[in-house]
Amino acid sequence: MPRRSRFSAFVHGAKEAGRLVVQPRMGFAEIPVMREGLLGVRAARATAVGTITLDSYTRVNDHDSARAALRTGAELNGFPLVAHGADATRQMLSGLAGNDFPIQVRHGSALPYPLFEAMVETGIDATEGGPVSYCLPYSRAPLSEAVSAWSRCCDLLAAQDEQMHLESFGGCMLGQLCPPSLLVALSILEGLFFQEHGLTSISLSYAQQTHPGQDLEAIAALRRLAGERLAATDWHVVLYTYMGVYPRTPVGSFRILEDSARLAVRSGAERLIVKTPAEAHRIPTVAENVDALEFAAAIAADERAAGNPELPTDTGLYEEALHLVDSTLELGGTVGQALVRAFARGHLDVPFCLHRDNANKSRAYVDPRGLLRWSDPGAMSIPAHPGGERSALTAQGLIDMLGYNERRFDREQLTRTPFRSLS
Repeated sequence: MPRRSRFSAFVHGAKEAGRLVVQPRMGFAEIPVMREGLLGVRAARATAVGTITLDSYTRVNDHDSARAALRTGAELNGFPLVAHGADATRQMLSGLAGNDFPIQVRHGSALPYPLFEAMVETGIDATEGGPVSYCLPYSRAPLSEAVSAWSRCCDLLAAQDEQMHLESFGGCMLGQLCPPSLLVALSILEGLFFQEHGLTSISLSYAQQTHPGQDLEAIAALRRLAGERLAATDWHVVLYTYMGVYPRTPVGSFRILEDSARLAVRSGAERLIVKTPAEAHRIPTVAENVDALEFAAAIAADERAAGNPELPTDTGLYEEALHLVDSTLELGGTVGQALVRAFARGHLDVPFCLHRDNANKSRAYVDPRGLLRWSDPGAMSIPAHPGGERSALTAQGLIDMLGYNERRFDREQLTRTPFRSLS
């Protein structure tokens, strides 16, 4: 049986008890403030795990600038783990992290080996990312370099006596406008990459998109593929509340969070990353993070008790994702090699992603029902869908698609009438 980390043991224990694990995105530069934030999350009326989100300097391994910011009091947008050092971070977590409150570091680094060394030394429970999902959206580093760096990182984790949990970010590419079959395939491929390097405690991500039935179909496909391909690991699914352009009204933002919590329960996802009403305007406070956690937990409990039905769509997502996974693996002797070659050939192609190793020939659209579909798959061997716009996408057309969920949830609040999809 695969080794189970402290992080995954907590998540699976919550599921067995009928509770959804909720988690914020939260990071503060100063140790007292970061500890206060973690204490607030632990005390929330929810089954929660803690988050330490790292700052931008640390993500690109510019630790001298992070240290300088700490000395001068300059503002940082997260926790500079390497600059603070393992001893100070361990002291911050003393009496706080444990079996009943595991903590994950979130970072966004394509070349994270120094961060992984610091996390191992600190004794962090979990982290996240992946060679594709933290390279293409966030970095100019070549994909081959990111794959090499993440191979070293995974080997480092696999060599430890205490298993650290690693979450693929593959199901969250660019946050929006990436059709679900590719999100599912990338999450599985990164999971296979982790498994190939000896990791046994992993999670697979998926980000809420534009249609709840399609999201249910996607998560079902993700769970089915994980059961078929990742038997050597102890895995679970983490759902992200919508990561794209967020509703700007308080009610609209709570409505989209409510939908994500209900989706998590209906789909069987074990963990939910929440967002707050402040997301559209600024970095949320500790209290706002706690409010969002408690709200999501209450909605999840209500959904579990009510058992409201929601039918998934049937658009062939599993078959499409399976084809992308299997045909990618045929391209290399290792998963890492296969991923590099797949993107070099446009066999995998993330729409609207400008990284130089991504072909950026594929295009997606939101159809009149709100389904996110392929209008042009580029060189990927999957079909376009009838009704997709094959003419050149205009700037206004892209803006309209990016704002789809913002308008959908805010309009219900502002007009008290249901939102109508794009026609």
